Amino acid sequence: MSRPSTAGDVPRELRRTLGVPDAVVIGLGSMIGAGIFAALAPAARAAGSGLLVGLALAAAVAYCNATSSARLAARYPASGGTYVYGRERLGEFWGYLAGWSFVVGKTASCAAMALTVGSYVWPGQAHAVAVAAVAALTAVNYAGMRKSALLTRAIVAVVLAVLAAVVVAALTAGTADAARLDVGSDATAGGVLQAAGLMFFAFAGYARIATLGEEVRDPARTIPRAIPLALGIALVVYGAVAGSVLMVLGPGGLAEAAAPLSDAARASGAGWLVPAVRTGAAVAALGSLLALILGVSRTTLAMARDRHLPHALAAVHPRFQVPHRAELLVGAVVALAAATADVRGAIGFSSFGVLLYYAVANASAWTLAPEEGRPHRLVAAAGLAGCLVLAFALPATSVISGAAVIALGAAVYAGRRLLTARA
Repeated sequence: MSRPSTAGDVPRELRRTLGVPDAVVIGLGSMIGAGIFAALAPAARAAGSGLLVGLALAAAVAYCNATSSARLAARYPASGGTYVYGRERLGEFWGYLAGWSFVVGKTASCAAMALTVGSYVWPGQAHAVAVAAVAALTAVNYAGMRKSALLTRAIVAVVLAVLAAVVVAALTAGTADAARLDVGSDATAGGVLQAAGLMFFAFAGYARIATLGEEVRDPARTIPRAIPLALGIALVVYGAVAGSVLMVLGPGGLAEAAAPLSDAARASGAGWLVPAVRTGAAVAALGSLLALILGVSRTTLAMARDRHLPHALAAVHPRFQVPHRAELLVGAVVALAAATADVRGAIGFSSFGVLLYYAVANASAWTLAPEEGRPHRLVAAAGLAGCLVLAFALPATSVISGAAVIALGAAVYAGRRLLTARA
């Protein structure tokens, strides 16, 4: 469990306002985001006609991770997700390393999502729009979890409507050909694994449900229900979108597409859908950004409670009952990154960091006793192995940069421990 201090306003418990529907919507808002509009093409370049196999493999690993995370979140319903689980089950270092991977990687992802909003809304002023989007969503989060959940519900509804329209247009087009779904000789094991690693990024949003464990009503019941529901809905949506787009564009056309869903709409004779797809992409990126800021700020709160980050960040607002200092800091850092750099290349590192984060979750779930709700040992073992395989199957630049940042985090931890020992 989290270990809050009682000094001053640092920290107090967060308000439990989320039921199963809200938790599912927040998970969907994280998963059914900008990734589905952008991740299909690079995954198709890696896997070719084996794209759907890669999607299925990513979903299988995500299922193992979701099962482990749900059992752990029910046992430890506190802000911080795998940071808390690793700390409690494996030791302080592993919890810290999971938290470090999450905060650094997902902060970069926040900036990437903000820039995605800017590039769709006003390409000539992408950085300015990105900063405005970060400021607006930080304000929404600051005002309380209920407002964040309501906004996420609206975003998910818009994105699902756009995706459904694309799927219907593709499946009813005369250019659709089911033979394009066949796996050919262009699909290699290495390519399929790399595609699975890239597509896994799109599934990782269910972690937000566990990360918000301190704001969920009846977490022992709500979290184990919400996580598999959100993951199952996302899998159905991704499968339908990827399959329909493949039937229209084929593996080669999808691999070369700059905007796969827009290209699929045009190829289906539904050019009128393209503006709606652009709007959907921008709204989806907003949904991802909203959920990412929520998750990063809650993990920051948990790490600050244990003084791995400045303890002042553990403050909880007396009225809104949110980690307001953590949210403001995360918003400021993301806004600065979005204003000064193009960090879309950080998505590769984020995938690496997220997979290591879930490797710690599966290792933590392995240590649960049967009476603590332990998942089947095969699930935890398969999740751990799958995370490590997919992480190191990513492009070499992603692996190298990710490993370097993880090593930096370990060095920071070691230095802090050394200074504490000498004090």
